[in-house]
Amino acid sequence: MTSRIEDYALIGDCETAALVSRDGSIDWLCFPRFDSAACFAALLGTPDNGRWRIFPADRNARVTRRYREDTLILETEFETDTGVATLIDFMPLRDGTNDLIRLVVGQSGRVDFTTDFVARFDYGRTVPWVTKAEDGTITAVAGPDRLILSTPVTLEGEDLHTAGAFTVSAGDRVPFVLTYGPSHASRPTQPNVEAALESTQAFWREFASHCPPVGLWTDTVKRSLITLKALTYMPTGGIVAAATTSLPEQLGGTRNWDYRFCWLRDATMTLQAFMKLGYYEEASAWREWLMRAVAGAPEQMQIMYGVSGERNLLEWEAHWLGGYEKSRPVRVGNAAAGQFQLDVYGEVADAMLQAAKGGLPRHPRTRALSEVVMPFLESAWRRPDEGIWEVRGGSQHFTHSKVMAWVAFDRAASMASPSDDRAAFTERCRRVADEIHADVCQKGFDPELGSFVQAYGSKTIDASLLQIPLVGFLPPDDPRVIGTVKAIENGLMHDGLVLRYQTERVDDGLPPGEGAFLACTFWLADVLVLQNRYADARRLYERLQGLCNDVGLLSEEYDPVAGRMLGNFPQAFSHIGLINTALNLARRTGPAEERAEAAGEAPSQTEAEPVPA
Repeated sequence: MTSRIEDYALIGDCETAALVSRDGSIDWLCFPRFDSAACFAALLGTPDNGRWRIFPADRNARVTRRYREDTLILETEFETDTGVATLIDFMPLRDGTNDLIRLVVGQSGRVDFTTDFVARFDYGRTVPWVTKAEDGTITAVAGPDRLILSTPVTLEGEDLHTAGAFTVSAGDRVPFVLTYGPSHASRPTQPNVEAALESTQAFWREFASHCPPVGLWTDTVKRSLITLKALTYMPTGGIVAAATTSLPEQLGGTRNWDYRFCWLRDATMTLQAFMKLGYYEEASAWREWLMRAVAGAPEQMQIMYGVSGERNLLEWEAHWLGGYEKSRPVRVGNAAAGQFQLDVYGEVADAMLQAAKGGLPRHPRTRALSEVVMPFLESAWRRPDEGIWEVRGGSQHFTHSKVMAWVAFDRAASMASPSDDRAAFTERCRRVADEIHADVCQKGFDPELGSFVQAYGSKTIDASLLQIPLVGFLPPDDPRVIGTVKAIENGLMHDGLVLRYQTERVDDGLPPGEGAFLACTFWLADVLVLQNRYADARRLYERLQGLCNDVGLLSEEYDPVAGRMLGNFPQAFSHIGLINTALNLARRTGPAEERAEAAGEAPSQTEAEPVPA
């Protein structure tokens, strides 16, 4: 049986990542990129779909684990009746080879271990040819792919598995090095394990050392920063939404999506998280990825792209995988990339403005982009779309989408140069922004409910409406905003967490049911800060912080009834929330206030100090 989602930890090399369970099993690994085919896919199937387990022979061993301080180096400690040993898992930054290193270190007494190595290429489908060299090195080859496993431990083939047993005493250090590469290439040089461990530790600690204090939440913010860095594809600066595909939003359900791509929707809040903490190199790399990805005709702008900006994210089903706890189908690729989602134009414009406000030099293509996109959007904003939640039940006039179209024109006007040649453009953007604003206030607000609604003419409340004050569309103390927040608190909250919307009341093209969407709960906390409800905001944040697993990671959603994480893991959006909401609570001017003020709206009519952190 697969481990619970919260029982996994992440290791990675800023190009791909692996999930390691508490029982020492690597159940998910894609080489050479985040979105490559998995060679260990037990996470979405069975051990026969690929895994690599190192665990004491004593199945009753007591397990504790942690990340080595300020790093992505995982240390899992096993205590048995005969001794204590630590399994160290990490992936060195690439220097010509793609390596995953496991090091078993004896601490005291003696501990007997077993290892089970099961390589399955093509998402657990393809059984490779496995050979053993004279020096004991194991090579697994199938088509273009090759894995090489080097270790002093004697390994033998057994029922299409490669197994071994070994013992460590105090002071022993037993290494395992797994290297990926093209099957046609010459065998790469094996890294020096101790030197690789030292350099990997130095890289992560240097990165983490720049994080400033954020009150009581410094450790949480620092761990989230490391997680965002780990989800960054370093060659391009793109940041994937998560390291996995098809971890379900409802156990046994069909809401299973591939999140190993880069969403434009994450742009603004990611930039703010990096810039507010002084990580301008990462912020600049993300903005550069963004500007390259959206290059082209404005009507062809997608909501997501591949890590290098790829547009073709064809969705298909891996029918041979049983799914995480029988949650099928298992999907690869994401058809939502072909949807029309109006809000992304606002997200891109907001990201450009926030980058400039945060201190990044103005991008040379900002003006050209706005002059191409805004004429297209001037008519396109009237069209229905699939909305922020990427529904598959048909397009609608979603209120949040129209609000973000307003953001696009508002930010474009704000960024325009005051020179004469831009005066007409600025005036035109302001006129369209005013037109959209009036349209939303007339059609997106329901006086009977006293709240904005999910789509024009509907009676459904949607957590995306929390963006109305966060982007400065209306001030947080506007009665319509207060009513909307009240409606969300009364109708979409479960055990202190916010649902996206009531799936049983909305035809989104899928069976109803999912967990609480953690990013929405962060949005509510951010709005409460703007409304000077600091105590309520802090309680929400601490509730969310308490959902992190033992190594500080969060998934996309949470099931308050079962008390379990749901959705892809770890989720960048959730960790962005951990950072930005902590900053909103700990600082007078946090990301929420800056984003709201970008529209010229004061965050509130009264001043208030944040709750001391």
